[in-house]
Amino acid sequence: MTMNAKRRRAHDKLAALPGVRPVRRPVRPDGEDEFDLYYVRTGRKSAHPLVVIPGGPGAASVALYRGFRRRAVASGLDVIMIEHRGVGMSRHDDGGADLPQDALTIDQAVEDISAVLDDASVDKAVIYGTSYGTYLAAGLGVRHPDRVHAMVLDSALLSARDIDAVREATRRLLWEGDHPETAGLAPKVRQLVGDEVLTPASEQLAVAVYGFAGPAVLRRQLDLLLTGRKLLWWGMSQAAKFVFERKAPYHNEPDLVGRIGYRELNYGAVPDGKPLDPALAFREFAADTTEFEAEPYDLEIEMPKFSWPTVVISGGRDLITPPAVAQRIASLIPDAVLVTLATAGHSIIDFRERAALEIISAVYDGAVTGLPSRAAKLDSTPSGLGVRLLVWGIGAAAMLERAVPAAVPRTVARVTAS
Repeated sequence: MTMNAKRRRAHDKLAALPGVRPVRRPVRPDGEDEFDLYYVRTGRKSAHPLVVIPGGPGAASVALYRGFRRRAVASGLDVIMIEHRGVGMSRHDDGGADLPQDALTIDQAVEDISAVLDDASVDKAVIYGTSYGTYLAAGLGVRHPDRVHAMVLDSALLSARDIDAVREATRRLLWEGDHPETAGLAPKVRQLVGDEVLTPASEQLAVAVYGFAGPAVLRRQLDLLLTGRKLLWWGMSQAAKFVFERKAPYHNEPDLVGRIGYRELNYGAVPDGKPLDPALAFREFAADTTEFEAEPYDLEIEMPKFSWPTVVISGGRDLITPPAVAQRIASLIPDAVLVTLATAGHSIIDFRERAALEIISAVYDGAVTGLPSRAAKLDSTPSGLGVRLLVWGIGAAAMLERAVPAAVPRTVARVTAS
């Protein structure tokens, strides 16, 4: 794909924003061809700026996080964000064509971060990664430990073997119901899976609703499904596909770089044949059949060498990168501080931004050891307005749908009897 006129206009508009600039980078490590990799720096310059690395692969930085940067700068931060190679402003070579697949690897993305720090004349930075971005953050610690002043790993990945922890946590909570807030959900999930109402893709929607909106909202949705009311669930699934799978230029572009997650981090792991297996959904979402090859780093060996202050943030309801993974990471990194927000889901910086900014402030103040004692207060920090409106909208829609006559009332009767 080449850059068309409409995309060029959008690109030029973003390139003209204050603080946005390109740095020349090799397309391939051993090649002579180069391309423009873009980054943005906002706020009063400091010795140790905050480098924020989004999730994905596929999330852009320059356009998608404009609001976050504005609020972060208002709180006194100096923020750098890098447009991941193959995404948004960093998608094309000098001829306007998409970067080739062999240009898109985790290791090259990590080297891009170091190159941006060079271009910005920054010796050391506070590195904040969320989700997939935590692997890039840790990769910078492996490849360029001298560039890290401190690190925050939000909803962190550890290895290609994380799928085992994801399966265990998902099944324990939503299939076996061994937690008080999910004990009543599990029979409903088992019935809906058995009746093939919940497919692998919609199982992951249930996981997302549980993490982001909470068990009460998920219970209402499951009750609607059990009585044959599927309209709201269908609408939510379509909205999720629109937000997470659709290519949105300069905001979310997984079509080129999504393969990184499958090829290097085992996103599409081999299914194990048991219920609630996220590998099935990821394989269904995949644009092609990219299989896992190898991950670039062994973080279980490398993390014990990390020598900077590190905060590991985990959402207690996160079933994408579950708390067990965060606990393992915190045990590997010397003196790492684990902060668990009990009612939060995945990616605190995206869905509990105020809490993330408070944690970042503690890092700069040298007060990270006190964060665990503040976990409950941080967890009570309100979500962003957009998230609150979304949860309210789902609840309101559920109330409206309850007024629609049920199509299959017998299903809920079976669950009640069980």
